[in-house]
Amino acid sequence: MPTVSRTPEQKEAGLITARILLEIKAVNFRPEEPYTLTAGWASPVYIDCRKIISFVNARRKIIELAVANSEREEGFTTIDSVAGGETAGIPYAAWMAEAMSVPMQYVRKKPKGFGRNAQIEGDLKEGDRVLLVEDLATDGGSKLNFVRALRTAGAQVSDCFVIFFYGVFPGALKALEAEGVTMHYLANWHDVLQVAEEQKAFSPEAIAGVKEFLADPIGWSESHGGKGAD
Repeated sequence: MPTVSRTPEQKEAGLITARILLEIKAVNFRPEEPYTLTAGWASPVYIDCRKIISFVNARRKIIELAVANSEREEGFTTIDSVAGGETAGIPYAAWMAEAMSVPMQYVRKKPKGFGRNAQIEGDLKEGDRVLLVEDLATDGGSKLNFVRALRTAGAQVSDCFVIFFYGVFPGALKALEAEGVTMHYLANWHDVLQVAEEQKAFSPEAIAGVKEFLADPIGWSESHGGKGAD
């Protein structure tokens, strides 16, 4: 599966992030017992980005890299606020907003159903340019709900940021691109596999299983009980 071309700065950030994820044991390789991802794909690998919040030095470095990414790719002057997606995106949005000295909101998956029936929590001004933040993305489709909620509330949303992007499923970003949204991320599975091989973090059999998945993620998913080609 070909990878998206990245700059040397992006690649270095990806490898640093991969080392952090491996160090805190947020990476799970399990080819013999596949995970079923939210989007329906079967995968031999799973990232638990929620673990980062419990490791102070790890999360500080991740936020440093995330803010540098935003400054480099979106530009500080083009962002009025940062919004976290419920629930995993909320801590990252809060830390990034603090580091960037901008307001923060969070977006519910659906309106809470009482009171103001709000889907956006926090103070959002009409026309604000908002960066949507989540922990990870497999195919990007789940981000559309948050993007549309923010836009309905009057925000301008053209960028989404995640710590980890699977980066293996073909056409993964088409839904976001069709909505005029660009996905930004720190690390993908190719970064993690490279570092895992260098560190001998998993058995040769597990590494081989992940390589097989990366070579044909749709075929691997379909043959292991998950979503296949449409």
